[in-house]
Amino acid sequence: MTDLGTRTEPALRRAAPALLGYAAVRALGLLALALWSAARDKSAYTLLTARWDALWYTRVAELGYGYEVRLPNGDVHSNLAFFPLLPWLERLLSATTPLSYADAGFTVSLLASLAAAWGIFAVADHVYGRRAGVCAALLYAVLPVGIVQSMAYSESLFTALAAWSLYAVLTGRWVTAGLTACLAGLTRPVGLAVVAAVWAAGVAAFLRDRRALDAGAAPTVTASTPSAPARRVLGMALASLGTAAYVLWVGHRTGRGPLGYLDVQAGWRNGFDGGYAFARFVADKFTSFPSALAGAGLIVGVGLVVWLYVVCARQGQPLPLLVYAGVVTALALCASSYFGSKPRLLMPAFPLLFPLALALARARTRRSATIVALVALASALYGAFWLNGSGPP
Repeated sequence: MTDLGTRTEPALRRAAPALLGYAAVRALGLLALALWSAARDKSAYTLLTARWDALWYTRVAELGYGYEVRLPNGDVHSNLAFFPLLPWLERLLSATTPLSYADAGFTVSLLASLAAAWGIFAVADHVYGRRAGVCAALLYAVLPVGIVQSMAYSESLFTALAAWSLYAVLTGRWVTAGLTACLAGLTRPVGLAVVAAVWAAGVAAFLRDRRALDAGAAPTVTASTPSAPARRVLGMALASLGTAAYVLWVGHRTGRGPLGYLDVQAGWRNGFDGGYAFARFVADKFTSFPSALAGAGLIVGVGLVVWLYVVCARQGQPLPLLVYAGVVTALALCASSYFGSKPRLLMPAFPLLFPLALALARARTRRSATIVALVALASALYGAFWLNGSGPP
């Protein structure tokens, strides 16, 4: 414990500006939501903890799996679509404290959002330096749909696990990377992106070592001891267990084998079609002038995401970050339903923010602070408006 504290305290001090800035931005968002909701005679806390997916998670925590809703059109919404780690934590926290399941979900998300900000800072700090790390954490906080980070949703928990898994990969801690990737795989289906990143980094490391040995040179630093390749293999194996275990369990429960989880998602009219349905959705926006503006905005938004990814590649981001961000982006943009959720689904792709973080880090402090403050205010107002309106499905 003493050694852990000795290593954690300097890291926490180094990340303190990022964490304090992140907490301030999220507090602003919650304040705006509270004031906006009060003006509309709504409960901000209910919007954060007892609406949309948050209700499904608390039902899993309370009742377990097996709950489903049959819609008039024949669709079946089953709670098997929701991965188990968040409801497990809700159940654990509720059993050991006076908190309700909804309260526990909110608490987990708040703590996980800070862990996510710290993880994002750690990754960016490792690759680009401390100033860029602070800017990356702040940019993550001011995302337009950043209010979701404070909801009883699984995005914050997943992003925290993904960020720390990627940091562990970048620093050669393969078993830690595998364990956190396994937990990410128990949190959301997009845990596949973390698994892919760990495997890509592992395979690349083995290839580098093989080339070094063939050339008569020493292997890479992370493989400089006999046990390092074994730890790498163990980390890669652990990374795959979370997603595989839950998907196979759902297949066994539904009697459909490995296809069972796909059937559950089909009941929600969700799947992966390469972006065809989303492209049609955007094209349909151009049937009238007002909606054409929304269509143009969607095209610009997708173009911005693709451009940021290209810039990430040109700037030489490490392979695991590129693989992770690429898979998250592909799964979000190419899903066949819930088009309004795409900004939320893209939120965990935090490496896409690094080019913007670098630009902010290179600017003068006063200019960077002014930009972040203005965007934070806009994000807070939008989040309050959004949750009091259509909100996230």
